[in-house]
Amino acid sequence: MAAHVLTPFELRVPEEALSDLRARLARVRFPDEPPLAPWTTGTSVAYMQELVDYWRDRFDWRAQEVRLNALRQYTAPIAGIDLHFVCEEGRGPDPLPLLISHGWPGSVFEFLELIPMLTDPARHGGDAADSFTVVAPSLPGYTLSFRSGQERFGVERIADVYAHLMTDVLGYERFGAQGGDWGAFVASRLGSQFAERLIGIHLNLLAVRRDAKMLADPTEDERRFLDELKHWLKEETGYQWIQGTRPTTLAFALTDSPAGLAAWIVEKFHAWTDCNGVPERAIDRDTMLANITLYWLSGAIGSSFWPYYARMHGPWPIPEGTTVDVPTGYAEFPREILRPPRSLAERTYTDIRRWSVMPNGGHFAALEQPQALANEIREFFRPLRGASA
Repeated sequence: MAAHVLTPFELRVPEEALSDLRARLARVRFPDEPPLAPWTTGTSVAYMQELVDYWRDRFDWRAQEVRLNALRQYTAPIAGIDLHFVCEEGRGPDPLPLLISHGWPGSVFEFLELIPMLTDPARHGGDAADSFTVVAPSLPGYTLSFRSGQERFGVERIADVYAHLMTDVLGYERFGAQGGDWGAFVASRLGSQFAERLIGIHLNLLAVRRDAKMLADPTEDERRFLDELKHWLKEETGYQWIQGTRPTTLAFALTDSPAGLAAWIVEKFHAWTDCNGVPERAIDRDTMLANITLYWLSGAIGSSFWPYYARMHGPWPIPEGTTVDVPTGYAEFPREILRPPRSLAERTYTDIRRWSVMPNGGHFAALEQPQALANEIREFFRPLRGASA
């Protein structure tokens, strides 16, 4: 590491901020529940009432700080911001550098279980030869990589920042990348624009678009995807349109109301996970609240919307006419928000080496199925390790 440009980081929130949060949670004004089944029109009011009570009276933020601070964290001045990242050395004979990227509404709390499984596989039922040195940044503009008034970053610039971090700051000439949600777009952009630095990319979401060929004469799998996409566009994209067109207006409400912030985020933990209607069946409640609380304490929710705004007002992150030609692996979880068929994926990703259909899990794979995801990452990168030399 080029230690002279890195500042060790430890998260320690002032007690005054936690007291203010609890006071706000004691004054929540709840809306009424519409006369439909809970969750039909958004976050369940009854669920939120119980969650707010727990958050105010029983949630232990300090315990979550301890969990995060057990990992080595740094900040580095890159592109005019202080980029926060975890960097955990692998425990094996030849650890492979691996960049892992979260998305929205995520944070590095997503990776607290996954990281040890990757850095020290021998302690988690694996082989030490499959170890990784894991670099897990907070996306620029998200939580610990946010300061009020800083410049905003879309996917393209985030990929540039990450390439600089891995190669120029940390000194890895070649590395792997993994991601879901916006992290999958970042990894794909890296594979497209920085192919010479990438050993390979592993994704649990695919950055693909509809195309005329699929629409004109779809296969059975493509028809299934088109039906899935039709439902998604009709019922599930309201948040994208607001975050992508009027992000600041929404940020007023969510920056001022912790209950509003939680309701906005927890609806995604309900809708996008393999939870059978109860978010805690997929994600531990304390971990879910740690993620939400980090957004509240950092004041970063408005800035976190920026990739949506940039996407709606700019080109597709994988430039028109280009492809991702580095070795690619994909884990398809059954409750992922969209599951494109391989025939469509291969029009963007030209070198798919591994395509795994997973039995359980959803959009937040690192939170829901960390062991299964770790196994997939190990299996995909194992034959590529010689390319890191």
